[in-house]
Amino acid sequence: MEVWKKNLVALGLLITVCTGIYLNWLYSGGGKTPDLVDTLSAGEIQGEDLEVLGDNLEDPENTMTNYFAAVRLSRQQARDSAVSTLQEAMAYGDEEENISSSQQLEQIIQTALSEAQIESLVIAKGYADCVAYLSESGISVAVAAPEGGLQKSDVALIADIVMSQCDLTMPDIRVVEVQ
Repeated sequence: MEVWKKNLVALGLLITVCTGIYLNWLYSGGGKTPDLVDTLSAGEIQGEDLEVLGDNLEDPENTMTNYFAAVRLSRQQARDSAVSTLQEAMAYGDEEENISSSQQLEQIIQTALSEAQIESLVIAKGYADCVAYLSESGISVAVAAPEGGLQKSDVALIADIVMSQCDLTMPDIRVVEVQ
């Protein structure tokens, strides 16, 4: 009966992690790469001047989107690695190690859910994009800068969202403007 419970917990964690990966993929644009014909003119596609091609790809809007996508991907890969290591520890560990690994997996899942909720709420408030990093020492929220830059009212709104989702105080919250 105990093996059945362990398998059920492992299956639940696997489903949760897979759901997180899917949601990350979904909100980051589905991993779509732009078609070459859509991004370049006919002259640039047929021309031999590589410098023109490089200049066209340095679009600030595209760079910011790539930044957020890269950060989300890096964060998800680190989590996947940690989950994999913990699952291996659970498979080969004794009962005490399994309890510790299970608690760490629950913490990873809770952190991922909190970050996703904060990111969704910040984006829902009208900001172009956002990435949240929750750690033991606090939270850092990287937000795409609006046209006039982040104002004190923007920081207060983001801090309010964070405090409503996590048990953190103002000194634990860092808001970073991404240009």
